[in-house]
Amino acid sequence: METAPIVLFTYNRVSDTRNLLQSLLGNELSKKSTLYIYSDGPKPGASEQDIAKVNAVRDFVRTKQWCKEVHIIEAESNMGCGPSIIRGVTEIVNKHGRVIVLEDDLNLSPFFLDFMNDALNVYENTANVSSIGACNFFACGPKFPSTFFIQYPDCLGWATWADRWRFFEADASKLLEELRSKNLIPKFNSEGAFDMEALLIAQINDHVSAWDIQWTATCILKNWYSLYPNLSLTQHLYKGGDATHSHFEVLPPLQQEKLVVQKTDVEILPHVYQAMKLGYQKKSDFYGNKIEIKKDQTYYLNKLREVYYPLRAAFKKLKNR
Repeated sequence: METAPIVLFTYNRVSDTRNLLQSLLGNELSKKSTLYIYSDGPKPGASEQDIAKVNAVRDFVRTKQWCKEVHIIEAESNMGCGPSIIRGVTEIVNKHGRVIVLEDDLNLSPFFLDFMNDALNVYENTANVSSIGACNFFACGPKFPSTFFIQYPDCLGWATWADRWRFFEADASKLLEELRSKNLIPKFNSEGAFDMEALLIAQINDHVSAWDIQWTATCILKNWYSLYPNLSLTQHLYKGGDATHSHFEVLPPLQQEKLVVQKTDVEILPHVYQAMKLGYQKKSDFYGNKIEIKKDQTYYLNKLREVYYPLRAAFKKLKNR
């Protein structure tokens, strides 16, 4: 089987990068795959300590032959999360026609690459499938099919094709205007389950450096769907400290055997949609079971993070102007 190229985005977290690459090595298809590593550069005015962290990642990725071929692209200065990912995905998907995308804070199932490559082949010519997702944190277990579709693309390990990605629109203002003019905000927000509109506005106001909210909006406007596995094939790790974009942890059960991808009708099943809504509201466990939200110390810490990190990012942008 011809494998899709993998693109990995790194910055300054050597421990996370090590974990991700070790889990990638655990995939048998890594031996047949080409890996492109995009290493973002230091921020303007970075301290010697911050520069050393960036260099530590760059030194580490050269310690092993992680895939059959490895290409390392180092940015001289800091591009930021959004621009770096948009650039890398665009370059590699245009070169190869398809791409598998990873960030450095993920942990992979040993069967991640099998699923991604199989699904890319199965749905290549299904025009209303935008992408292949990996992190299923809301519809795991026997109540749900082995694969299913939702309207949101994944950002925690995913894959797509060049003829879909060419429709990606980076201009958040343009996307918001079109969503509103076509009365698609309710669909964008899953009827109130998650405030995607607020994230798009945050991008417009330079409070975040994103790409995923624009991709989500693009997919909603195109009426596209994304395929997900049951069980999950990735976990999102958050250890605090140097994370610049995502400040949460998602640890659903990982698939421990190869998942056979069989083509199904592209539709959203009602019980999957309900589980997805509960999951995005943080009102269910990984198996779609509704849970009571415990307002304990962790709950309030997470609420503080939701306010603190956007404010910190906005303050930094103002300071750098």
